[in-house]
Amino acid sequence: MAQMTEVLLPDIGDFKDVEVIEILVRPGDTVAVEDPLITLESDKASMDIPAPSAGTVGEIRVAVGDKINEGDLILLLAAAGEPGGEAPTPVDEAPAAEAAEMVDDAPGVVEPTMPQPDLVVAAGEARDVLLPDIGDFHDVEVIEILVGVGDEVAEEQSLLTLESDKATMEIPAPFAGVVQSIGAAIGDKINKGDLLMTLATAAQGTVAAGDAAPAEDMNQPTGSPAQAAEQIEAERAAGEKEPLRRPVIARPEDAPRGKAHASPGVRRFARELGVDLYHVPGSGPKGRITKEDVQGFVKRALSAGAPAAATPPSGGLALPAMPEIDFSQFGDIEEQPLGRIKKLSGAHLHRAWLNVPHVTQFDEADITELEAFRKSQKDEAARADVKLTFMPFLMKAVCKAMAEYPQFNSSLSADGEKLILKKYMHIGVAVDTPNGLVVPVIRDVDQKGIFDLARDLGTLGDKARAGKLSPTDMQGGSLSISSLGGIGGTQFTPIVNAPEVAILGVSRAAMQPKWDGAAFVPRLVMPFSLSYDHRVIDGAEGVRFTRYLGELLGDIRKLLL
Repeated sequence: MAQMTEVLLPDIGDFKDVEVIEILVRPGDTVAVEDPLITLESDKASMDIPAPSAGTVGEIRVAVGDKINEGDLILLLAAAGEPGGEAPTPVDEAPAAEAAEMVDDAPGVVEPTMPQPDLVVAAGEARDVLLPDIGDFHDVEVIEILVGVGDEVAEEQSLLTLESDKATMEIPAPFAGVVQSIGAAIGDKINKGDLLMTLATAAQGTVAAGDAAPAEDMNQPTGSPAQAAEQIEAERAAGEKEPLRRPVIARPEDAPRGKAHASPGVRRFARELGVDLYHVPGSGPKGRITKEDVQGFVKRALSAGAPAAATPPSGGLALPAMPEIDFSQFGDIEEQPLGRIKKLSGAHLHRAWLNVPHVTQFDEADITELEAFRKSQKDEAARADVKLTFMPFLMKAVCKAMAEYPQFNSSLSADGEKLILKKYMHIGVAVDTPNGLVVPVIRDVDQKGIFDLARDLGTLGDKARAGKLSPTDMQGGSLSISSLGGIGGTQFTPIVNAPEVAILGVSRAAMQPKWDGAAFVPRLVMPFSLSYDHRVIDGAEGVRFTRYLGELLGDIRKLLL
């Protein structure tokens, strides 16, 4: 028996408990010096561990997901020219099968081992393909379906791709056939024994892996395994081990489309940037996609003015563009550039309108006593050097209502799975300026008095009209208020200032006759409207909020309770 050499993890710098994300060799493989054996990934980098010497791979002592450190045993290696003894190559393995393995095997993909079924089958027999034992993984998510109904698949051809917290793996076909039905969908969580799909097998006889045409894949060679191997060799430059890669390109629609071989960390990184990995050529070993490939793709896409992802906008909307019209054909026109603030706010409002399911609740409040009290405090406000408007009272009432109904002081997480409840109360107030509408934010409204709020409103209003608001002056709001009372109108539908979940619209108050039980009396009535995100707030909650707010404005003493 050959003498086995232990291959230990060398010094990799200041890294501890580094995760194994790929095993690039199998028992029985022959490796040369510096050939990569495994891939590790830390929070900062991915790295391949090379073979310290040439030889034949024996027993592998690590698994995908293991956390290892310097000096840990990776695998056993027999000296070059000596058999490894652990996993001898079967004597009946054909050269064509070796070529097929070379074509189909891809780094970054952990292929589960499966018992080989008897290839002698009856003509036209429909056979179920079940998820084999894939190790200590449960509820693994389906992230990709690689074939479609009607496709012919060869034995060992990849059918679908799974992704767990630790690894990405492709599930191969246990036999050749034609896809009759698919039992799994993208996003499904599956386990050992679950139905993946049903294949109609070929006519009785031995089914060779190269006899069935694989599903169309622009990154994979076509033809028989032997022809595929020859095609790979033809693409190699003299003295190079890996096929030549196309350079990273800028426009996603021009990119080659095929299987994306990348580690879970790179996949997460790409998802955060909104990049479709199918459009990113990889520069790593055997075409593996690295973080640098993704970053380079995004940089080139941005410099070319193209989106970094070939996916529709958030929410799945792919709206047709408005047609360009030459209005001069109808008469004289004049072009006027849109102001910077209107451009910025317009894009934000458009995004909010498309992504937030709006509902608007209309109501009114009797503010007769409140307005009388405000006017009675004018002299006191003058001594405090502030202009006392109705807005500070409205802001205090809104804070009281948010304390009673805290879902109005929240935001929906980006994935739509969690509600983020805020412990602070910052109110945004829309200000009409010569350059457009801006929304400065008054902070800690619940902790300030009426005169303090009036002073803050005056200061931020002056800054807004002078165009001197900073970005921080317009961030962090809990809920926004848009008041058109000084201009007019009866009702309107304000657009939610996402990521807030509600906005209050206030219209002009007017005297109306109200029945007090004995006679009609004149009362000052203010109409208002509340738009809210229906994913967070339902209709009943919206009505309760507006009614409670109306009661507070009708009797300002309730703010003290």
